[in-house]
Amino acid sequence: MGYHVVDPAELDPEPDRPSEMKYVSEAADMDNIGLRTYRVDPGEEIPLSGLHYHDEQEEVFYVVEGTLSVETPDDLYTVEAGQFFVAEPGSAHRAHNADDASEAVRVIGMGAPPVSDGHAYGE
Repeated sequence: MGYHVVDPAELDPEPDRPSEMKYVSEAADMDNIGLRTYRVDPGEEIPLSGLHYHDEQEEVFYVVEGTLSVETPDDLYTVEAGQFFVAEPGSAHRAHNADDASEAVRVIGMGAPPVSDGHAYGE
C-alpha cells in the first residue's frame, strides 16, 4: 500500500513542450494512468502539437481556470472552468488556449492507459 502527496509547484516542467506540463503520475509512481498539470498561455497548445489521436488511450482534460479551446475535425469546443473534455481513442483533437485569450488556462490532463500512442491526424 502506498500514499503520496504531490505538490505540482515543486515539480519541474517537462522540457521541449509547447506549454508548461508537469507529470504528477511520475512523481507519485503511478502505473495505470498518466496524470499531468498544464499551464497554457494564450496561443500555446497542450502537447501533442496539432490535431492528433490515440490508438487506445482515453484522454481527459479538466479545466481548473480559464477557457480551453479544443479543435476536432468537425467542430471547435469551448471548455470552461469546472468542465471536462473527453477524447475517446481514435478521436482527433487539438487542445489549446486561443491566440486572443486574455489569460492562461490551467488544466489537469489524464490519460489511460499511460502509453505514448499519439499520432498526427491524417497520417
